Amino acid sequence: MTHPIRALEDQDEPALLRDQFRQLLRYRALLASGVVLGLLGGGWLALGGEESYTSTGEVVVRSAASDPFAAGASADKGINIGSERQTAVSDTVGTLAVGSLARAGDRVEVGTLLSGLQVTNPPNTLVLRFAYTGRTPALARGRAQALADAYLEIRRQRTEDSIANMVDGYRAQLEPLTEQRDQLAEQTGKGNDVAGARANLVVSISELSRKISELRALDTTPGYLTKKPVAPTEPTGAGLPLLLGLGGVVGLALGLLLSWVRLVFDPAVRSTRELVSSLGAPLLGTLPRERASAGGLLAIGRSGSRLAEEYRAVAFRLAYDPSFAERRRLLVAAPRGAGDEAADAAVNLAAAFAEMGRYVLLVEADLRTPSLAGDLGPAVRGARPRWGPEGRRAWPSDSRMNVDVPGSGAFTLIAGRRTDNVPRALTSAPVGRIVAEGDRPGAVVIVLAPPVLSYADAVALIDRVEGVVVVCDPHEVHRSDLERIREIIGAAGGTVLGALLHPGRNRHERRARKKAARRRAGGGRPGRDGTGSGPERAGDPAETLGLRPFDSTAGHR
Repeated sequence: MTHPIRALEDQDEPALLRDQFRQLLRYRALLASGVVLGLLGGGWLALGGEESYTSTGEVVVRSAASDPFAAGASADKGINIGSERQTAVSDTVGTLAVGSLARAGDRVEVGTLLSGLQVTNPPNTLVLRFAYTGRTPALARGRAQALADAYLEIRRQRTEDSIANMVDGYRAQLEPLTEQRDQLAEQTGKGNDVAGARANLVVSISELSRKISELRALDTTPGYLTKKPVAPTEPTGAGLPLLLGLGGVVGLALGLLLSWVRLVFDPAVRSTRELVSSLGAPLLGTLPRERASAGGLLAIGRSGSRLAEEYRAVAFRLAYDPSFAERRRLLVAAPRGAGDEAADAAVNLAAAFAEMGRYVLLVEADLRTPSLAGDLGPAVRGARPRWGPEGRRAWPSDSRMNVDVPGSGAFTLIAGRRTDNVPRALTSAPVGRIVAEGDRPGAVVIVLAPPVLSYADAVALIDRVEGVVVVCDPHEVHRSDLERIREIIGAAGGTVLGALLHPGRNRHERRARKKAARRRAGGGRPGRDGTGSGPERAGDPAETLGLRPFDSTAGHR
């Protein structure tokens, strides 16, 4: 009993996240640029910025008390630590500190002095932490000390001023009472009323005198400098390793942001799922990159070639595709560009089908820049048909050649040739008869057409070759191009069998490919420039068809 394989849903969140992450990693240059910028910024901040030093002192704030050692005495009585912090950073403290610093030879403005000060309060304490940041260690220590001393002095002055004001108030109340007492003392012996009034005045005078005495006895110490500022030995701030690490993290975030913006505005296909959705056809295969493939088209027959194995897998997949197996005619084309990768795919698919024992006919329908006969090199064995008249005739006459695949068999090539009227040549009756050979048992016809969106040649052949394979580079093809190809082929009555992805060629591979083509073109064989029509060699192409199955109904070719 077999169970159906469950396909991933289009909205599978883990799959979408992995897909988006892979898409962001496509823009490695932006990611690397962001990291480099972050590292440069961190290094500049660490090495190019001005060094600063921070000195810290701590002050414990206390309120005035008559007996600080008495039971139940509270040090925070009447202290609002938030208000004290605001006082510590006020202009009053700054002005007093500026005066003391000027006497020590450090002349600074109040605003400049307070700009380097930071006063904090550790939670659940009566401690004010004075931190001053300056250009030198001595400057930071001196100004932190001056500001802490100025704060304590201001607070002491305010406490003493409050005591003095209260004493003055009590004295103002005491003077009239003293005068009344003296007046009543002169009236001694005049009755009990005078004695009682005088006794009351004495009590009031005693109470006021006691309060004045208590105020004068108060301990007005505003606080203690528990931690004196010292000259710092190292600059303040993060070091070079930490800044480089932070710069790298920020740079990576910047690179990811730039990659995301680039991804949003990138018209190219961003994933395989998007390619399949835009083209409306499955992915047949992804061709690996091989250095050795820069020198020739044929990968089939090359031992140990991963590229050849991928072409074989694609050929097997097409052979068992119901849409292809019904007609066995295949049109291979690229969306845009020179079409070199489409030519490679067409030749290797033809070789793969020949290796499977099929009779393969490869038609080069690129009549503007024909090049297959030259690029295949020594593998081509060309000969005129025995029934062909002498003299040059219109294409496809005199263009049939045989291509040997080492260790795999052979296939027939209808080489392209420059033609004045390309549409008429592609829609001619001889081309129709050639394409109709796909109806023979065991035969496969592969047509190599120019890029679909560059010329209408491929569209002119779709009514005869219904199955289309699009060969493209996923990093260069646009989604709009694939959608347009699907609409064009569907409107012409064809079917897109699938897409074949190639990794593209870098600059060195393209240069090596052109050099190899020029070397092969030395004997008159055309290269990628399309000049020439291929050599005329004596021989019969049927001599190399030994690996093909014999078909008695096909007639003599």
